[in-house]
Amino acid sequence: MHNFDFAKPSTIADAAKALAADGAQALSGGQTLIPTMKQRLAQPTVLVSLTGIKEMQGVCMGDGGLHVGAATPHAVVAKEARAHYPALADLAGGIGDPAVRSRGTIGGSIANNDPAACYPSAVLASGATVVTNKRKIAADDYFQGLFTTALEDGEFVTSVIFPIPQKAAYVKFNQPASRFALTGVFVAKFASGVRVAVTGAGNDGVFRWAEAERALSADFSASALSGLSVDPAGMISDLHGSAAYRANLVKVLTGRAVTAAG
Repeated sequence: MHNFDFAKPSTIADAAKALAADGAQALSGGQTLIPTMKQRLAQPTVLVSLTGIKEMQGVCMGDGGLHVGAATPHAVVAKEARAHYPALADLAGGIGDPAVRSRGTIGGSIANNDPAACYPSAVLASGATVVTNKRKIAADDYFQGLFTTALEDGEFVTSVIFPIPQKAAYVKFNQPASRFALTGVFVAKFASGVRVAVTGAGNDGVFRWAEAERALSADFSASALSGLSVDPAGMISDLHGSAAYRANLVKVLTGRAVTAAG
């Protein structure tokens, strides 16, 4: 690991100033960044920790839905979101192991946008709003491909606002070594319709399964998916599972999520 300076601001404004420095990198839970630095694949000159900013911590209900601070660890979301959004709490409680859940944060997860991370599916399926130090970004505009988001230089996530659906559930098929999602599906039913977001399967990262959304909006039951299929052409294929295997998992897990939500 290369030498670097360390800053731990206490306000969003101070964090923004610190991140304006050349070579500065935001640090949240560090579950991806620190290992990457150890391998010398990332060489920031300044690490700016966001975990000391109180206004970026905690879970509470407010205008527009459930507000989750970006520096809130998974374990806290699993506990504090349960009364308001059980499906989100279940997702957070199933990430990694206790050590990861105590350090990793929702802001770090969606800023990194790993194609197998769990949180992006919850954000996208919920139609959540990603709040940054500069603006608000709709979930459909935020995720832009593998490890790619709408975040600009000097911009970082401060919170996520989740609308509360009528019914929701997240089901994932674990990659046993990492506990990332080999494939995971988050289903959320709103009065306006159903949203289905898939993680761990797509070549371009998290995505919505529009065909399933239309079918489930008309009939919110697993049987509504019987005539559907997922094109394996857009699926990841690796030593853990072929594209066809993941395509089948998407359909199977979507049905399980619908059953669990209902």
